[in-house]
Amino acid sequence: MSAPQDPGSPVKLLQPRRFEDDRGWFSETYSERREGSGGITTRFVQDNQSFSAASGTIRGLHYQRPPHAQAKLVRCLRGSIMDYAVDVRRGSPTYGQHVSARLTAEGGEQLFVPVGFAHGFITLEPDVDVAYKVSDFYAPECEGGVIWNDPTIAIDWLLDGSSPALSQKDLLLPKLADLVSPFEYDGVPLRPLPST
Repeated sequence: MSAPQDPGSPVKLLQPRRFEDDRGWFSETYSERREGSGGITTRFVQDNQSFSAASGTIRGLHYQRPPHAQAKLVRCLRGSIMDYAVDVRRGSPTYGQHVSARLTAEGGEQLFVPVGFAHGFITLEPDVDVAYKVSDFYAPECEGGVIWNDPTIAIDWLLDGSSPALSQKDLLLPKLADLVSPFEYDGVPLRPLPST
């Protein structure tokens, strides 16, 4: 079972239960019924997976615009990441604010990132696999995002003075101040995540 959540929190940190024995463990990583009772009613249509060879690899901050906007359910399959969700909903009192959670293969934590949030993560060690479910199919014409080091958002990427590994596409994303957000505020402000 997942950790109890504030039902009004749009970004949710989940902790699926693991059943251990002498062979290892089993976990039901996603259940529409269980997550629905916790406030996640999103239907997922595609699973994605990424591999990052280097520690300090940043992927983000990304979103997909309507009509193909995507909610995501993110988990780490190998290694660990710090995962971030940034509120980019027009008119939100928490616009530009973010929350973060450490996701590990060992712990099995998952982060639900709803539509209206830019998402990104940094790998905390080498050879990291990340998997995530999305609520709409990939539509390259709807890709969008915000530059990873935007001073307005002020994410602590845990780099300790080192340079991240980034894609060329991520280096060209706009600052938050230049973003014309395609997302409207739904009345639910971003709230802090519980610790795991």
